[in-house]
Amino acid sequence: MNTIFLWGSRGGVSMAVALAKCMDLMTTSAVREILKVTERPEIISLAGGLPAPELFPVEEMKNVTIEVLEEAGGQALQYSTTEGFTPLRRQIAARMNRKFKTDFACENILITSGSQQALDFSGKLFLNEGDVVLCESPTYLTAISAFRVYKPTFVEVPTDDEGMIPDELEKVLASTANVKFIYVIPDFQNPTGRTWTWQRRRQFVEIINKYEIPVLEDNPYGELRFEGEILPSIKSLDTRGLVIALGTFSKTFCPGLRIGWIAADIKFIEKYIMIKQCADLHTSSMSQRQISKYMELYDFEQHIQQIIAVYRQRRDAMLDAMEQHFPSDIQYTRPQGGLFTWVELPPSINAIQLLTISLRHKVAFVPGESFFPNRHVPNTLRLNYSNMPEERIYEGIKRLAAAIRCYKAD
Repeated sequence: MNTIFLWGSRGGVSMAVALAKCMDLMTTSAVREILKVTERPEIISLAGGLPAPELFPVEEMKNVTIEVLEEAGGQALQYSTTEGFTPLRRQIAARMNRKFKTDFACENILITSGSQQALDFSGKLFLNEGDVVLCESPTYLTAISAFRVYKPTFVEVPTDDEGMIPDELEKVLASTANVKFIYVIPDFQNPTGRTWTWQRRRQFVEIINKYEIPVLEDNPYGELRFEGEILPSIKSLDTRGLVIALGTFSKTFCPGLRIGWIAADIKFIEKYIMIKQCADLHTSSMSQRQISKYMELYDFEQHIQQIIAVYRQRRDAMLDAMEQHFPSDIQYTRPQGGLFTWVELPPSINAIQLLTISLRHKVAFVPGESFFPNRHVPNTLRLNYSNMPEERIYEGIKRLAAAIRCYKAD
């Protein structure tokens, strides 16, 4: 049924306007709505996935912007090609090949307006009403929102601390028709912070090769590893061109620039280019050149190491605080990188109800239920540690523990 709302009146007669059916499938982001509340300075927000703004290279970006405008101001402020700024595409391909063991060339890269646009484009490319999307359980809530507009059916594949369970994936694929793609976040997953093991990655690729199912490998956090070595990507194991890799500078650089990318075989990139031409012609010419110039003038790897050092301390602070203050019947993940930890409460606690109490204690989190496209799992929540200094994290966890005690006492 179409959404209908009143659009003023003419001659004393109310006018009704019918919107597209897809608007019935769109909802406001649960995280964004919570963030509105957390703008109050007294609230300690452990809710969003915001990078630490004090780590943005503001002074360097002033220099970069001047350099870009002096060298190529006309081009930077002009329309540009849909594929993106060629030097930046080369830089992205080289970094992915070095870090994640892929084999991309410039031609395999399409620059997008953030990785969220890549998710939307993937829905347009693959999904018709009733098609099936497989995903981890839980999975990134805004990916669910992006795909849901195209009216697919979601199937959650059972997932544990090592990643998507191969036997369960095989069962689903053997018994489910019209699967169009599998969406996964193998590195420091949002929301759980979990990372797939090497063995799970290898088994996963064997299965998708058998069934010839495309895969969207979303990797916004993979470079933010606090200990151990970066694992080869799913794409690095792909011998049939089935894996489409999504990346972004939003977690390793400056999210406000809105620069992401799709990296895939040419057969996919050509289709994505057509979709982007219809959507917004091209991504910001200025933003692309700013990032490319920064990587020319400054040490991008050193910048990432600075982020890692800060986030590692904040991760440790959160885990220490939870160890000290959380009741023993609460379980949580211990991520080796990324931005999040995942909390499983006792079955008797509803996280949405707990949030109401927590806000009275002036601390915020994201209830976990939105991360499950099908299942009702009310006793989970996601915590973010990247955006608060250690002392605020400690205080926030103390407040959350107090809110939990109040919930149990009611």
